[in-house]
Amino acid sequence: MNDLSNAISDRSSFKCNFIPTPVLCILITLFFGGFGVSIFIFLAVRNAVFFVCLLLLSLLVSAFLIWNACLWRREGGILLFLSGIPDSDLQTASHGQLVKITGLASCGTLSLESSYEKVPRCVYTSTLLYECLGFGSKPAKFNCRCFQWSLAYSERFATDFYITDVKTGVRAMVKAGHGSKVTPLVGESTLVSTTGKIRILSPYLRKWLCERNISAEARLLRLDEGYVKEGSFVTVMGMLWKDNDVVMIVQPPEPISIGCLWLRCLLPNDVDGLILKFSAADSVATNPL
Repeated sequence: MNDLSNAISDRSSFKCNFIPTPVLCILITLFFGGFGVSIFIFLAVRNAVFFVCLLLLSLLVSAFLIWNACLWRREGGILLFLSGIPDSDLQTASHGQLVKITGLASCGTLSLESSYEKVPRCVYTSTLLYECLGFGSKPAKFNCRCFQWSLAYSERFATDFYITDVKTGVRAMVKAGHGSKVTPLVGESTLVSTTGKIRILSPYLRKWLCERNISAEARLLRLDEGYVKEGSFVTVMGMLWKDNDVVMIVQPPEPISIGCLWLRCLLPNDVDGLILKFSAADSVATNPL
């Protein structure tokens, strides 16, 4: 079993470093230099054209950088990157090749159970507890900002599992267990949400909190949970490892480099480790009942 709680909280498996520090320093220096020159020209010759052009250019650059920061932080850039890559053919792919596989997930020797709903036979689980504080409130475990939803507690686990390629029917083991870096693209659903008027916690929620040494006092809480259950259709991206009849998808030795997505106005970035994507809507569409 692979505990991803600290890795995801620290964002160590997803490096949002598309702007190097020297480049950022140069941009800031150029902005203040141009701003000073434009002010001088405006005061000397009473011409505000240069100042207005600099202001508009600065707004465009700032909007471009903010767009990139927000989309990468919400992992939207990885989703766009994955959607633009076709699925690989495991029968023709060579050893050491970076592959993207979509198929049916099945448990290996070890399966997981979701923390709150107790859903069995899962290959990935995540449970996130958010807290909203007011003035004078004390956080449950970590420092939270007042009047904002802040992550107070998290549980994320992954384990080795099998994936059956929908294109070829080839079955491969995905090494997402102990020691592997995994970037999960799995959404969570809100299971518990206490409102401003009703902050009474259920006995089951109190028990769940107490088992994790978290305060069970009535307050504004939101609990989200997500999981990938056996039988779900998932997309995995990693390095192919072949040895005779054994086929595995393992963590790439180097971070996966995502190039510029010019049509989406996205700068390049790196993703470290396996990429695991699951969407309930995609799973239903792929396997209609």
